[in-house]
Amino acid sequence: MGVSSPVSCSLSSSCQLQGQFDLNGMFKAGDVVLGGLFEVHYYSVLPSMSFASKPQQPSCKGFDILGFKQSQTMAFAIEEINRNSNLLPNVTLGYSLYDNCATLGVAFRAVLSLVSGRQEKVDQQCLGSPHVLAIVGDSISTHCIAISSVLGLYKVPMVSYFATCSCLSDQQRFPSFFRTIPSDAFQVRAMLQILKRFGWTWVGLLVSDDDYGLYAARSFHSDLAQSGGGCLAYSEVLPWGNDPTEFRRIVNVMKKSTAHVVIVFAHRNHILHLMEEVIKQNVTGLQWMASEAWTLSAILQTPHLMPYLGGTLGIAIRRGEIPGLREFLLRMRPEKDPDHSYGNSIVRQFWEDTFQCRFAPPSSDWVDAGGRLCTGQEDLRNVELSIFDVSDLRPDYNVYKAVYALAHALEDMLQCVPGRGPFSGHSCASLQRVEPWQLLYYLERVNFTTAFGDQVSFDENRDALPIYDVMNWLWLPDGSTKVQNVGVVRESASTGGELTLDEDRIFWNFESKKPPQSVCSESCPPGTRMARRKGKPVCCFDCILCSEGKISNQTDAMECTSCPEDFWSNPQRDHCVPKSMEFLSYHEPLGISLTTASLLGTLICSIVLGIFMYHRTTPMVRANNSELSFLLLLSLKLCFLCSLLFIGRPRLWTCQLRHAAFGISFVLCVSCILVKTMVVLAVFKASKPGGGASLKWFGAVQQRGTVLALTSIQAMICTAWLVSSSPVPYKNTQYHTDKIVYECAVGSKVGFAVLLGYIGLLAILSFMLAFLARNLPDNFNEAKLITFSMLIFCAVWVAFIPAYVNSPGNYADAVEVFAILASSFGLLVALFGPKCYIILLRPERNTKKAVMGRGTTKI
Repeated sequence: MGVSSPVSCSLSSSCQLQGQFDLNGMFKAGDVVLGGLFEVHYYSVLPSMSFASKPQQPSCKGFDILGFKQSQTMAFAIEEINRNSNLLPNVTLGYSLYDNCATLGVAFRAVLSLVSGRQEKVDQQCLGSPHVLAIVGDSISTHCIAISSVLGLYKVPMVSYFATCSCLSDQQRFPSFFRTIPSDAFQVRAMLQILKRFGWTWVGLLVSDDDYGLYAARSFHSDLAQSGGGCLAYSEVLPWGNDPTEFRRIVNVMKKSTAHVVIVFAHRNHILHLMEEVIKQNVTGLQWMASEAWTLSAILQTPHLMPYLGGTLGIAIRRGEIPGLREFLLRMRPEKDPDHSYGNSIVRQFWEDTFQCRFAPPSSDWVDAGGRLCTGQEDLRNVELSIFDVSDLRPDYNVYKAVYALAHALEDMLQCVPGRGPFSGHSCASLQRVEPWQLLYYLERVNFTTAFGDQVSFDENRDALPIYDVMNWLWLPDGSTKVQNVGVVRESASTGGELTLDEDRIFWNFESKKPPQSVCSESCPPGTRMARRKGKPVCCFDCILCSEGKISNQTDAMECTSCPEDFWSNPQRDHCVPKSMEFLSYHEPLGISLTTASLLGTLICSIVLGIFMYHRTTPMVRANNSELSFLLLLSLKLCFLCSLLFIGRPRLWTCQLRHAAFGISFVLCVSCILVKTMVVLAVFKASKPGGGASLKWFGAVQQRGTVLALTSIQAMICTAWLVSSSPVPYKNTQYHTDKIVYECAVGSKVGFAVLLGYIGLLAILSFMLAFLARNLPDNFNEAKLITFSMLIFCAVWVAFIPAYVNSPGNYADAVEVFAILASSFGLLVALFGPKCYIILLRPERNTKKAVMGRGTTKI
């Protein structure tokens, strides 16, 4: 047979076939003949090819009653159309159906016979319509890929009812291919929706070693990666034929894997071989997911397989109804098909397989074995066959829709009005000279609704509308099995994938009677993040607790998010809580201790002041300007009280007042001490000859003025500081990450430094003057007390500076309060302790004579 044409034309303009194939078929004449390819037998036996004689043709074995039912569905659909006065009323359809024996070589022989015809020689011009205008079939994706590649050259329409390989959607490679079953690309997306519904993110994938399985695996890998909804624990290819070693290796992989869900894109023969090894190794506890190729395979729904396959979830072709099909099948008779010249044999083979008989003339082996002859009068109603069950029509319904799609395309073509046609010159196709490519034009635009209510049309890839049923293998208590419909999955451009499941009806083949868990790693709870395991798929990860200050409030968070500045993570790390506020509080031990010390110092000052007021007329009080002593005690009292401003929750007024009160109080105190020291020196000079004039500069008015002037300078410093850059409450988050230190920001550091520097200047000046006066006669020995007190004062504040700088948070306030209290107590004890001792305990010394130093005892 030539490459360019299935027939060869001789020089005498006659057409002659190059060869004749021995094929199983079924035929009916008509004005337009449609071809069909069906799997009526499971497999074929190939003869030896020695070429010493004419090679024998393959013989088909293993009658497939379901494939035969599909072929009869096509015959029924054509007869129904011929009886329909509203569809192709003036055209009689015929059919030419062949058995592909599940073998590509046989399928190719059938296709060549369909497009070439069966006549040995045609004594006429090689003109007119082809022998068949279109072909319904094949059921196997690999066959469709090969056959469509050839038919596409001649633009012969091919409408498959069961080939699902996504590769067949490529219209550049397969320009004349259509199908009434959705593509595997949609089936894969449907399975992914089921995985997502039950949270199965760790699954195994098994595919057949053919285009159907390999392209499904490719789509599954791609879509799974894009969806990010899971990972493959393993991906294995099931070999053709029974290869025990390879199946044993694959089952070992399944057994060792932690994945509890297994998805299988393969044919029933693969599953049979696989299950043999599964049973040997007793691999249970798996949830199987079946592709449409084996979801409804009755040969797998047996009692010895259901302990392993029970509960299987599968994708199935949409169910339909075909009224009248059962009656048509029951009317079949071999005598209805008497013409065997072209190998009209599949009905006879069905009859022989059903009634276990042989038509005459039988083989000698059959006669010797005592086999009986078929009469053709056997009653089909007396046998129970699955072929007569029309309650669950799926591939058969797709065959039915494929025939009607071609019929509607023919109807649309014949409705064409000359001058308004779609072809060149607005012409129309004629039934006598129709070309296959002309039918393609109308087939692309087919859109009708079946009697069952399903819409039939083709998308841009010439695929059927995507809709599948979700099936579940129910294992009943009596050991019987039932495949039940538990949902539907459909897809549209507007809503995308839509899965509807009745989960309460699903049978789960587990002790818990609940869906299994199939994950590589358990979900990470809120408060943790996912950390991928090195060298493992993305579904395998560890859950790491969020670090302090970060949270995750959702399951399987990829990253932890930082809390806002004023918030911190709770112990569970699943939400942010306000940070604890830390400041020197009246309620904590340190605050209580400092407050107690401050109040104690204030109380002591008050007591001393009371003592001095009570004994104000005594020489000890009146010596060296008692007014300054009273003012000094008042300033010390203010120093003790100002420390309370550093304790408690910082507020604007306390922040502004604390340093101002501290600065002014201490300047007032140190000013009094300075003036006292100056008075001591002045009195000493006045006691010398010619030194009396020095006292006029240190009278009471001058002393008050000096104290007021020195204090006013500090008041101006404080005023300028508060006006230019006032201290304010500040939430400091630098010291601690989990808490806020509520403190007073000093505002202008220069102002604070000038305030402290001024106090330090006066203190140093007082100390130096007192130090110079330390060796004065005993009657002026208050200079020694001043020297000692200022030594304490300066020591405290010199130590304060590094301690203050290096103390974090509320401890800085505590250090400052401690410095205030320590220096105040130092001044109080050093200056007034000896005097109170004499006043209260040694009153005999509180005399003018003793104070002036004329007695024998010194102060």
